Amino acid sequence: MQSNQRRKFIQQASMLSLGALLLQRNSFASLLAGNKIFGIQVYSVKEDMAKDPKATLKQLSKYGYKKIESFEGPQGIFWGMTNKEYAAYLKGLGMQPTSSHCDISKDFERKAAEAAEIGMEYLICPYKGAQKSIDDYKRIADEFNQKGEICKKNGIRFAYHNHDYTFKLVGGQMPQDVLMNNTDANLVDFEMDMYWVVTAGASPEAYFKKYPGRFRLVHIKDRTKSAVSIFDSCNLGTGSIDYTKLIPIAEQYGVRHLMVEQEKYTDTTPMDAAKANAKYMRATLSSWD
Repeated sequence: MQSNQRRKFIQQASMLSLGALLLQRNSFASLLAGNKIFGIQVYSVKEDMAKDPKATLKQLSKYGYKKIESFEGPQGIFWGMTNKEYAAYLKGLGMQPTSSHCDISKDFERKAAEAAEIGMEYLICPYKGAQKSIDDYKRIADEFNQKGEICKKNGIRFAYHNHDYTFKLVGGQMPQDVLMNNTDANLVDFEMDMYWVVTAGASPEAYFKKYPGRFRLVHIKDRTKSAVSIFDSCNLGTGSIDYTKLIPIAEQYGVRHLMVEQEKYTDTTPMDAAKANAKYMRATLSSWD
């Protein structure tokens, strides 16, 4: 190849590579642009919710949270309100009743119907506990499929929220893989708590890539850099988990709901931490404009 032709070839190849890179970046930016709002799992501020749920929700809305993920406490998933009162109150604050953790062993049909009535998207099993055998996890997968059927019948979705135990080998198999592979993707989604994945020594990125489209929600919770306990969470951006890297990957592989969570508070309060975490999320998501 003559020198002029070779230079022209290299220039064209370089331009094509740059164009592909820019296209990938622009496509990625477009993806993120559609999901700039974020929510909070109100277990993060459970004491405040127990004292005054309406005042707490109002304050969270001022911090910038647009999606609420509830949980089932003594006042139920609607916090002493009817489902319609709860939805109307959130709507008045500019917030969405996106999801709720709940006890899936009691009155699940009623919960699914009430959630569907207000446009809630997900009912989520928050915890099952470590099991003794892989067969136990297969039985749980069967249960999840059944709950998924109930949710589908009502026009909503069912999901499971992980802790660390499903990322620890049992009988040479990873329980999380057993749950993923033995549940029907048409019936069961997953909410990845990235903190617990990292705490177990596994890779959130690897699991997003291994099961694209199965993780539709995530918990965004940071882990202290000098963690000595499995419960060493901290304000976002101050710990060891790089969410500036993980959030884009999560969304690229199908995550649609970003839920902040925190369970330990050192030199701060739950509400102050919620405020700081909302600030972190706004800054992080806006950085991809």
